[in-house]
Amino acid sequence: MLNDLPEVRGVLTPNRDLSELTWMRVGGPADVLFQPADEDDLCAFLAALPDDIPVFAMGVGSNLIVRDGGVRGVVIRLGRGFNGIEFDGDTVRAGAAALDMHVARKAAAQGLNLTFLRTIPGSVGGAVRMNAGCYGDYMADVLQDVRVVMRDGSVQTLAADALDLQYRSSTLPEGAVIVSATLKAPSEDAQVLEDRMAAQLAKRDETQPTKDRTAGSTFRNPAGFSSTGKADDSQDLKAWKVIDDAGMRGATIGGAVMNVKHSNFLTNAGGATAADLEDLGESVRKKVYETSGLTLVWEIMRVGEPAPKD
Repeated sequence: MLNDLPEVRGVLTPNRDLSELTWMRVGGPADVLFQPADEDDLCAFLAALPDDIPVFAMGVGSNLIVRDGGVRGVVIRLGRGFNGIEFDGDTVRAGAAALDMHVARKAAAQGLNLTFLRTIPGSVGGAVRMNAGCYGDYMADVLQDVRVVMRDGSVQTLAADALDLQYRSSTLPEGAVIVSATLKAPSEDAQVLEDRMAAQLAKRDETQPTKDRTAGSTFRNPAGFSSTGKADDSQDLKAWKVIDDAGMRGATIGGAVMNVKHSNFLTNAGGATAADLEDLGESVRKKVYETSGLTLVWEIMRVGEPAPKD
C-alpha cells in the first residue's frame, strides 16, 4: 500500500500496532498510521489518496476497541499541529487533538464554563463525534461549528445543527476528519469553576475505576433522553443498574471483566484480547435483554477486523 500513498511532511508508519495507542491496550495493527504535520499536510494527503483506500480518524483511543485483526487502510491520528486552544470573548476555538480536560481548565481560567469537559477522557474531536457530556451538559449545548477536512481534501465548516447531535452520537460526512471546533461558553467566576471541577474530579475518583484499563462507560444509559426530548444521561435508569440487576457485575471472559467498582466499565484486567472484551460486552447485552427486555447500546466504538482464524 505504501507505494500508492502520497508524500507527506508528517509521519507515515506501515503496520503500526494500535494497541499501545488505546486506553484498553488491545488490538491489531493499522495498515498505515498517518500523523499529519498540519492541516495543509492532511488536505494534500487526502486529496491525493486513492479513493479505494479507506480512512479512519482516531483520537486518543479513550473510547475505542481496536479488534485483534487490526484496521485496513489508513488510520489518521492528529497531534501537536491540531491541539491549539484560543479564546475570543466567550468563544473558544479548540483543535481536535486538544484534550478535553485542558480545554476545561484553560476556559475556567478565562472565566468560561466548560467544566463538564474536565472529567471526560479524550480529545475535542472525539467529544464532538460522540456528543460527549456529563452532569447534564453536552457538546451540543456549546458547539457552534466544526472545521473538517473532507475525504477529497477540501475544507468545510459545518454548523452544529448540521451534525444531528443526539445522545452519544453525531452524523458526519463519510471520511470527514474534524480538525477544530468552535464552542461558545457561558461566563462564570473563575474560582467557582475551579472549585466545581475539583468536586467533579473527587466524585469521579470515588465512584469510577480511574486507575484501571477501561475505555470509559461501555454502554449508553437506556433512558437516553429527558421528557423534553433533550439528550440526558441524568435519568433514573442507568446502564450500571440494569447490568447489576442481570447479575453481570464482576463477570469475566479471559482477561476482560465488568468492573466491580462500576459495572458499566468494561476492563482489561490483564492479558485481555479485544475479542475477550467485545465478547464479554455482548454477553452482558444478551443477559440484560433476557432479564429486563432492554437492549443496551454500545458507547465504546469498535473498529477493525477480528484476528484471522488458524
